[in-house]
Amino acid sequence: MKKTKYTFLVLLMGLLFSCGGGSSTSASQDGSGIISTELYTGKVFPNDNPWNQDISGQPVDPNSDTYINSLGRNGYMHADFGTWWDGAPNGQPYVIVSGNQPKVPVKFDYARESDPGPYPIPANAPIQGGPNGTGDRHVIVVDKDNGLLYEMYAAYPDGNGGWKAAAGAVFDLKTNALRPAGHTSADAAGLPIYPALVKYDEVMVKKEITHALRFTANRTRNAYVYPARHAAGSSTDTSLPPMGMRVRLKANYDISTYPESVQVILRGLKKYGMILADNGTSWMISGAPNDNWNDYELHTIKQVPGSAFEVVKMGEIQYVQY
Repeated sequence: MKKTKYTFLVLLMGLLFSCGGGSSTSASQDGSGIISTELYTGKVFPNDNPWNQDISGQPVDPNSDTYINSLGRNGYMHADFGTWWDGAPNGQPYVIVSGNQPKVPVKFDYARESDPGPYPIPANAPIQGGPNGTGDRHVIVVDKDNGLLYEMYAAYPDGNGGWKAAAGAVFDLKTNALRPAGHTSADAAGLPIYPALVKYDEVMVKKEITHALRFTANRTRNAYVYPARHAAGSSTDTSLPPMGMRVRLKANYDISTYPESVQVILRGLKKYGMILADNGTSWMISGAPNDNWNDYELHTIKQVPGSAFEVVKMGEIQYVQY
C-alpha cells in the first residue's frame, strides 16, 4: 500500500535498542525534538502499579464463569494490531517526544473530565486509523524527558496549529496516581492506553511482556472497579463485566502450538493478564502498529477461545451516577 508523509513517524517505530539491545532498528530525531522509537526507555509506572503486577497467583473471582459467559465463552481472541489495514497502520500508533517539544492548545468536548492543555503534540503526530480515520482517533504522545503521557480521544487538528478532541488525559509515568473518580480519559475506563499496548520490540527483541494488556468487551455494565475510574455501559445487569475487570489466561492452557511471537503474548497474559478498558468486540487486544509484524502469525491468536480465560478476583464495584 502507498505510504504517505503522515506515516513517517509510524514507520520509524520499532527503533529502540539499536545501539545496545540487538534490535535491527534505529531512532531518529529532527529539529522539533521528535523522537520516534518503539519503546519509551523510562519506567512506565512503579513496580507496584496495577499494570505491572504479577497476578498469576491471585484467586479467581467467584463470578468468573458468569463474566466469561457474558464476554463470550465460545468467542475467540483477536489482535487489533499488525502492519497495515484499510490504508492505515494497523493498531494504536504513538509518538515519543523530548521535553522541549512545543506545546499547543487543545480544546475538549468533555472539558470537565479532561486535563486541560496545552499538550506537546507534534503537527504530524500519528492518529489512530490515519488522518482520515473515522474510528476512535486516539493520539498518544510520550514526553520521554519528563515521564509524562498525553492521550486524546476523537482528536482532530484544528487547522491553526492546535487540536480539538472529545477528551484527554495526562498521566505521570513515575507515579501510581489515578484519574479522579468518575472521570474518563482517552479510554472509556479512565485508564491510560500506552502502557497496555503490545509493542513490537517487547515481543520480538525482549521476548517478554511485563505488563497487563488492554482489551474490549461487546457489552459492559454501568460500573467500574479498580484501577478503572469510569464506565461506559448503560446497564446495571450484574452478569455484565465492569470496566477495569482483569482476566488472565489459565495456567494450564497449552500455548506450545502457537508461533513463538504469539507465545510471548500468551505468556504475558498468564502472568499479567489484561484489563477491560473499552467497549468493542469482545476479546480484542490492542497493540502498536509496526511494518515488521508478521500478520500471519498474529492471526493465529484467533485460535484462543474465551473459555481459556478466568477473571481475577475483583475489589469493590463502583456504579456511575449520571
